[in-house]
Amino acid sequence: MAVLINEQIRAAEVELTGLKGEKLGTVSRDKALSMARAAGADLVCTSLMSSPPPCSLVAKGTGKAAAQAARKGTASRPQGGGGSSEKVKELRFTAYIEEHDYDTKLRQADKHLRSGKPVQLVVKSSGAKEAAAAKAVLERLVADLKEAGSKASGLQTSGKGAQVRMNPLTK
Repeated sequence: MAVLINEQIRAAEVELTGLKGEKLGTVSRDKALSMARAAGADLVCTSLMSSPPPCSLVAKGTGKAAAQAARKGTASRPQGGGGSSEKVKELRFTAYIEEHDYDTKLRQADKHLRSGKPVQLVVKSSGAKEAAAAKAVLERLVADLKEAGSKASGLQTSGKGAQVRMNPLTK
């Protein structure tokens, strides 16, 4: 996405938004630039798809940061630990898992859920013959982990396996 700042904007007219988000209407590019200079701000245009292009006045110096953030696609992403952007621990199983391996992975999943982290449980199978066994392993895992977490999605099955995401229970 192209973001233009101040003199980079070439349109004759722009749809202007003020520093506080107020709509200032359609004005000439030169008038918008002079208003930006008078307010000690930058004129930033984020979309060239409409005519006239929407531009807004932003605090001096933050125009370049907003442009870089928009280029990276992080413009409206909240900072800090957001719930959905949290890293999900993926635990992989096989359709015919040994009992002690199952217990070890179950403890890992339980530990992650109790510490407040979501877990993605994936059971790989080598074909349609093992699909029923893979689904059975997942159903057993969900039942064993019901005190620590809840299903965020239903059991998702495909030709090569099955998976489910579990979120920790809120206290």
